Parts: sequence; structure tokens; C-alpha cells
Amino acid sequence: MELRQLEYFIAVAEEANFTRAAQRVHISQSGVSAQIRQLEHDLGATLINRSGRTSTLTTAGVAALVHARAALASVDAVRKAVDEVTGLIRGRLTVGMITGCTITPLFDALAAFHLTHPDVQINLFEDNSDRLIDGVRTGATDLALIGASGAPPIGLEALPIISERLVAAVPIDHALARRRRVTLADLSAYPIVCLPEGTGIRTVFDQACEIAGQQPDIALQASTPGAVADLAIRRLGVAILSESMAANHNDRLRALAVDDIETPAVLALIWTRTPNPALRELVQHSRKAFTNPQTGQAPSVGGSAVQ
Repeated sequence: MELRQLEYFIAVAEEANFTRAAQRVHISQSGVSAQIRQLEHDLGATLINRSGRTSTLTTAGVAALVHARAALASVDAVRKAVDEVTGLIRGRLTVGMITGCTITPLFDALAAFHLTHPDVQINLFEDNSDRLIDGVRTGATDLALIGASGAPPIGLEALPIISERLVAAVPIDHALARRRRVTLADLSAYPIVCLPEGTGIRTVFDQACEIAGQQPDIALQASTPGAVADLAIRRLGVAILSESMAANHNDRLRALAVDDIETPAVLALIWTRTPNPALRELVQHSRKAFTNPQTGQAPSVGGSAVQ
């Protein structure tokens, strides 16, 4: 008895026709007939009644069908188990991250995964959040660390890392520096330095301006938070940053709460639900790397702040 004979037998039973069964398993009708005759010979019983226009099961065939299906299901289970192990031995994962940020816990997760599975190739690249999200949705990217407005994107698996309010950052001797809070209307009198479109912070800022009916003067854009802060330090505009980004420059910039920006910027890991065993392993390493063992919460990631 061979597995292919069981496969052909199941095909004939389900199609009730040798010709259609042959088309389904991609061999000739005579080949299907010969293999089933051999199966019947090995079992010592007729399984298929060939006397009518349709091929029907005999009593022995009905009894055999249940076990034939179970046998093939077991073979599939063995194959899947081996595939999972093979996937963790060799393969490739594409990981995306926000441009210009140093995300130490993500690097820790990649290092731990590589130590455990050295033959899985990891490709790491930087991009803005919008393109990273698109890449995960299309399958071009397996895992990405992105910035989002309010919450991680709908329809994807996500591990939220940080949720932060936006602030306006100005030099310590700026006209607004004596204030603790400002509004978007207050900021409209000054040029704005911000991250480019497609980043979480810029999305939050643009949405808040639209709701408030403000049209800010985006004088300069830079792809990294550090560059945005440096431009503000040089008095080229008011920087729009997250709280932790501004805190990295608190010796030269004053962070002001913006009353009418209520939606937080969120930093999150995103991926799609997938049978890829290597990705599942990397997600587990990432959860561990981003969780503080003392509190069970995501740790501070310092300069990696939300984009």
C-alpha cells in the first residue's frame, strides 16, 4: 500500500468519476485505475463499484475512506512539523524600522534571534512609517517598528511600545520659552520644523492642525528627530517632537505642551499573522526585549522615541 494509492482512491471517491479524479491528481485515467486495482489487491477487497455511470464506493470502500483521509492528514502534519523546523534552520526575514532612530530593544531582539538561529538571514532597512506599514500589509516586510497616530494600524498584529504626546520645542531664550503651554494658533506665528509626511508624528500634527483650522508654515523638514531638534536649536523654527525626543535636548530646548494636540503618537511593532515559524520566533524575542521583567511593561527606549 502506498500513499499515492490512498490519494487516488480519495480523489475517485470524492469525484465519483475516474476521469475527473485523474485530472485532479494530474495523471492519466489508466494510471489511476491501475493504482486503485493494486490497492484493492493488497487489501483483498473491492473498494470502487465501476458498474454504473458514476463510480461509487462499496461497503469496504466506505470503511476504507475514513482511514485513508486520516492517513493523508497525518502525513500532512508530519510535513508541516518538518517544514517548521526547516524554516527555523534556514530562511530570510525582512525587518523595517523608522528612519534615523536607534531602537536598542529591537537590536537586542535581532541579536538574540540570530544567536539562536544563525542560518536565518535578517535584512534590516529604514523607511518612513507609511511605507513600512504598506510593506507589512503586502508581505514585502515581515516585521516593522513604526510610528502611528493614536493607535497601531487596523488589521495587523501589533505590540505597542510607547504612546507619547507631542510638544513644541524652542530654544531656551525663545519668545515662547517662558510659557509652559501653547496652542496651535500660538505656533502659527512661527515657522515650523518637523519630520516629513509619512511619519507618525507628522500625521498627528497635520490632523490636529486640520481639526483646529490652522495652516502651519512648515519651513523645514528633516528625516530624523535629532536633525529637527538641531534646526530648532539654530533658531530656524519651532520643532514638533514627541516628549522623549525633546527630552534628549533639554539642555538647549524648552518643551511646551500643545493644548490642542490630544492624539498621542504611538511607537509599535507590527506584523501579519503568518505560518512563518522564523517570524513567530522573532516576535517572541521582540516581546521579551521590549518588556521590562520587573514591571511587565514596555521599557523606556530613550532616543528611539516615536516617529
